[in-house]
Amino acid sequence: MIDFIGDIHGHADKLEVLLIKLGYRKSFKTYSHPTREVLFIGDYIDRGPKIRETLEIVKSMVESESAIALMGNHEYNALCFHFQETEGGHLRKHLIKNIIQHYETLRQFQNKQKEYEEYLDWFKTLPLYYETDSYRAVHACWDKKNIDYLKKKLVGDRLTDDLIYQSVRKCTELNEAIDQTLKGKEMKMAEGFFFTDKDGTKRTEIRIKWWEDPSAMTYKSISVEPIDNLPERRIDLFDIQSPEYYPANDKKVFFGHYWLKGQPSFYKDNICCLDYSVAKGGKLVAYRLNGEGVLANNNLIYV
Repeated sequence: MIDFIGDIHGHADKLEVLLIKLGYRKSFKTYSHPTREVLFIGDYIDRGPKIRETLEIVKSMVESESAIALMGNHEYNALCFHFQETEGGHLRKHLIKNIIQHYETLRQFQNKQKEYEEYLDWFKTLPLYYETDSYRAVHACWDKKNIDYLKKKLVGDRLTDDLIYQSVRKCTELNEAIDQTLKGKEMKMAEGFFFTDKDGTKRTEIRIKWWEDPSAMTYKSISVEPIDNLPERRIDLFDIQSPEYYPANDKKVFFGHYWLKGQPSFYKDNICCLDYSVAKGGKLVAYRLNGEGVLANNNLIYV
């Protein structure tokens, strides 16, 4: 009996409304339910107006065993933004676009450095994925090869300081496995094509639907984002890193990350994305799993 909740991005007020709607009640400074628990998909920080309050809610629920919290790419990015390189600088460069992404988090922790560093330490306790006999959960992408590798490489499915330093080394197996698990799979757009993302950054790569067979998709249909000027022609498999995809007959998988819009729904009977752009005026979405074999629309709860 578990409730999956998508990317929150500092919207603590909506989180509290959603928890109450799901039947959770606050007692002794934490939310709990008599028979259920929450699985948070990641991305608790950045963008929203109440980041500290969001972290307090999520962390207290984890500590009281009312919730499980996964790491999102924003928590991973915050660690890399904070970790210093031995030769100077930081693992995540303090470029303007990176500073802008973290700005709200840093501003809300102004003059609270100790508290912020305690949360950074807590981020390192968050697993990157979670699996039971009936479902899987991850922030952005469940790729069997990547997850199998990370299960052997990580310590209790979690990053250590040493692994964080190793993870930023480009073109290594660890770097690619973490990048795809927390940020999804991408492929280069056709020559001459680009789009501008939600932060105004020019992109020449698209996030792809890793649950679709790429050999049967076009450049336009495989893109998670609806990009009008993508060509409606079959993908050249040389443009894609791996032809592997998540099978339609495999376990249900829950994830966030993709800034979807509109009415919450499913891509397939076992594919559930719960990120509906709460930080851009969208919805904070949960899925209430009651042991059903196939995902059910009436189990999507949102505010």
